[in-house]
Amino acid sequence: MVAAWREATVFTDAERAALELTEQGTRIADAAGGVTDEAWANAAKHYDEEQLVALVSLIALINAYNRLNVMVQQPAGDYQVGQFG
Repeated sequence: MVAAWREATVFTDAERAALELTEQGTRIADAAGGVTDEAWANAAKHYDEEQLVALVSLIALINAYNRLNVMVQQPAGDYQVGQFG
């Protein structure tokens, strides 16, 4: 459902704001200037400053892991339950 978040009806307005911020913060090459003021203001309507810091930090961390996986050619979804323990 995340891939079709704009069309899906299962997300709250707050979740939609977080997904929009995530999409714009991830696809920075697609938009000159990165996250729009509108997307940031929409997220700020639903999340306080501390929550926005946490959200932005998680977006950046997930993006970093995704880029690392691309660089080392680690395929997504190959985790097997119990492989590390």
